[in-house]
Parts: sequence; C-alpha cells; structure tokens
Amino acid sequence: QVQLVESGGGSVQPGGFLRLSCSASGSFFSVKAMCWYRQTPGNQRELVATISSAGSTNYADSVKGRFTISRDNAKNTVYLQMNSLKPEDTAVYYCYARGLIVTEWRTYWGQGTQVTVSS
Repeated sequence: QVQLVESGGGSVQPGGFLRLSCSASGSFFSVKAMCWYRQTPGNQRELVATISSAGSTNYADSVKGRFTISRDNAKNTVYLQMNSLKPEDTAVYYCYARGLIVTEWRTYWGQGTQVTVSS
C-alpha cells in the first residue's frame, strides 16, 4: 500500500511564505516523477510544479520565481517552498507521485493540504 502524506499548509498574509512537504511510503515503490497540483472550488486541478528523479524541474508560469520544488530521494519526499505568496495562490495543494512497483507504473495522490493567503 502506497501512501502520500502531506504537511505544511496553513494561513499566511500576502508576501509571506510556506513550505509544503509530501512523503511517499510503501514497499517496493520506486518513485520517479513527483509533482504539486492545486485546486480551487469549481476549477480543475492545476499543475504547479514537477520534479523528476534526476532533479529536473518545471513550473507553472504563475509561480515561476516564487516557488521552488525539491526532493530528497532517500526519503521519497518532495517539498514546495512557496515565497511571496499572493491571495490567488489560495487553494488546496495536492502531491502527486508516479513510479514503479516492480514493473508496473502507478500514480498516487496525497490527501491535499489547504493554503490560504489573506490579509
């Protein structure tokens, strides 16, 4: 059984910062790509940032220069450092992992963590 456990959400004022963490646990799960998505009510889930197992990263234009995705492969953990937060960053943030269990590709989602940016 693979689980993604997220932490680090909360409320912050505009211009503030938060750091999200997501740890993947489960036997025989070889994690490859890890991503962060976010979703607001009535909207589709939006890809925020991705990182490969080799460390290559990509970001949505709306967060470039403000958010940084990183990972600790030894811990199967991905982080999202969010700086200069704006009210429009308010959303539920979801962790996503894609990897192999033996020879089968699998994808998993975290439970989501709320980020609220408000004065």
